[in-house]
Parts: sequence; structure tokens; C-alpha cells
Amino acid sequence: MKQFLVFVRKEFYHILRDKRSMMVLLGIPIVQIVLFGFAITTEVKNSRVAIFDPSKDVYTRQITERIRANAYFDVRFILDSPAQIDQLFKKGQTDMVMVFGDNFAGQINHTGEAAIQLITDATDPNQATTMNGYATNIIHDWQQERMQTLQVPIQIKPEIKMLYNPEMKAAYNFVPGVMGMIFMLICAMMTAIAIVREKENGTMEVLLASPMRPIFIILAKAVPYLTLSLVNFTSILLISVYLLDVPVAGSLGWLFVLSLLFITVALSLGLLISTIVDTQVAAMLASGMMLIMPVVLLSGMIYPVENMPLVLQWFSNIIPAKWYIISVKKLMIEGLTVGSVVKEMALLSLMAAALITISLKKFKKRLE
Repeated sequence: MKQFLVFVRKEFYHILRDKRSMMVLLGIPIVQIVLFGFAITTEVKNSRVAIFDPSKDVYTRQITERIRANAYFDVRFILDSPAQIDQLFKKGQTDMVMVFGDNFAGQINHTGEAAIQLITDATDPNQATTMNGYATNIIHDWQQERMQTLQVPIQIKPEIKMLYNPEMKAAYNFVPGVMGMIFMLICAMMTAIAIVREKENGTMEVLLASPMRPIFIILAKAVPYLTLSLVNFTSILLISVYLLDVPVAGSLGWLFVLSLLFITVALSLGLLISTIVDTQVAAMLASGMMLIMPVVLLSGMIYPVENMPLVLQWFSNIIPAKWYIISVKKLMIEGLTVGSVVKEMALLSLMAAALITISLKKFKKRLE
């Protein structure tokens, strides 16, 4: 029994002195429960709403105030012209626009009927359906109260208009997200494992003893995965267009440039991970927990970022996949010009430059 306890104590010492293993064993469960607890929600909160109200009467103000007071909506714009509606959607500044009909109160008082149009960004069909349902319920509740007050029948039937995805196909939302996840999986994880494998097997020293400079050795490791990612990019687009009926409404050339930029970021992340860990198992865990899980949960691929707590919304800004998915939706689904994704491409470029610089510098230090 004493010998058994000695061996148990030895194993505890081995685990406790490995700080990276301790982080994996104790840190990752905490991160997972926080992310799954707060990020995964089917509710739609803080949806950005703009209102165009040509009537500006007491009834439209009452409905507007109910929308403003509702936790599901965040009224950010009161529009002066219908032309502003298209501009807001193109800039990605609103999720829904509520348009009141002319002489709204007069129509209700004289005919008992009035018009409201709900224009929604349907690139995420689930979110669009939920937003329309919330807004319709608010309008219906106001209508019921007015009927009780006026003792006359009132009928307000909102007209629903779905932008960019009128058929409400889920593929419009999932294709950009799957592209981001696949590139991150192939480039980051496989690059990290490939480099760590050389270190783990002791062959990295042999490679460094060759006449080739270390940076070219690393690039040689990354090029095959870059090529495979471009092949996947082509196959995903072909399947999306010809099998899933998802159009490439914008520039195919700029979509390619954007994807190449994101692939570069993913390769840089893989290189950075390879400088931190020393085993293939650790590389797989780091890639899966640090990259794949945040891509799925915090990039907006499945769950809208606006629904999450403010801290997670801030954290999502450092996830490259978030900006890539936003850009792909704008170029591929909404058919906008490259000018609409300048911010996203600039952020991805900065991330790529920073990651490459840090990774190469750290990698050289480890090999000296």
C-alpha cells in the first residue's frame, strides 16, 4: 500500500509541475462552461432597429416607444428618408427597419386599418424570423389595447420583407461559417501539428542543419495546407452555387482575395501554436479549444454575437473568423462592393502581420 501511495504521489508531481497540462485540465472546463452558458442562446437580444415614420403621430410614437423599451430591440436610427434604409443595410448598421404608413393615426381612426412594413436582413434566417415574430407581437399587443380603448375593430397586418434571402434558406447563413471553420481547421490545426511533429520526432534539428533558412522551412510546411485550403475554397463555392443554390452575388475575385487573407491568418495562428507547445496532442488540444470552439460559438456562425454578454462581444472582436464571416456575407450573399468590407480586410491584415511577426520571432528563439 505504501508503494502504491508513492506511485500516486509521483504521478501528482508529474501533473502539477507541468503548468500547460494544468491549464488544460483546470482552465478549459471553466472556459467551456462560461462559453456554453452565455454564448448559446436561441433568443435574439439587442437587435439593431431603425424606424422610418413619415406620420409622426401619437400612435406611431406609442409603437416606437414600445419597440424602444423592449429588451429584444435597440432602436439606433430614426430615419428621415426611405433612401437611408438601403444605405443602413449596405453598411451593416441595422438588422431590421420598421416603416410606418403615411397618415397612420388617420387611417386607423377612419378605416380601422393601417400599414406597417418590417424590412429584415435575412442572411441569418433564424434571427430574421425571430425578430419579425417579436415585432409582430408588440404591434399585435398595441392593437388589442387600442381596440379595447376605442371599442372599434382595428387591423394592422405587418408586411414582411426579407432582404438578401427571400426564400429563407439556412445555407445562406451556414456556408460562410463553414468556410471559416474549415480554413481554421485545416490551416491552423494541421500546420501546428505538422511543425510540432518535427520537433517531437527530433527531425527539426536535422532540417535546421540544412542550408535552407528556417523561415523557408516553415513556409514549406505551410504551402501544402494553403494549397489544400484553396482547393476546398473552390469546392465549397461549387457545391454552394450548384447544389445549395447559394449565389455569389458579389465579386468572385475579391471573395478569393478575402479568403486568401483569412487563410494567411489561420496559418499564422497554427505557426504561433507550434511555438508554444511541444507535442502533437497538445497542439491538437490547443487548436481545438483555442480556435475551433471560439469559431463555432463566438464568430456569429451559429449564435448572433449581439445576444451575448458584453464581455463576450468584446472578446469576439479578436476572433478572425468573425470578421471573415461578416465579409463573406457582404460580398457573397448581399452582393456589396469591396468598399463595404474595407474595415474587415484591414483588421484581418493587421492580425496576419502581427501573428506572423510574433510567431517567427518566437520560433527563432526556441530553436537557437
